[in-house]
Amino acid sequence: MSLSMKPLADQILILPAAAEEKTKSGIIIPDTAKEKPQRGEVVAIGDGKVAELTGTVITPRVKVGDQVLYRKYAGSELTFEGVDYMIMQEKDLLAVL
Repeated sequence: MSLSMKPLADQILILPAAAEEKTKSGIIIPDTAKEKPQRGEVVAIGDGKVAELTGTVITPRVKVGDQVLYRKYAGSELTFEGVDYMIMQEKDLLAVL
């Protein structure tokens, strides 16, 4: 996917996974009861955060294409070119899957 948006500093742009449509037992979940997903795919990353003491750039540990888990209320939702994304700092990521 070619994206014309580049996050700044340690910001990471994530394409959230689709919300579950039904439970494991087959019950269909209505739109009003769906949980926001807490996982997604990294689609763009910033160059990194500048360390305050040394002034060196600390590059993010994730890379484009990684599947990640993130905090429930982390980041900001945004729509770009008709696609919904989440943008957040690297510190809001919990794990790489």
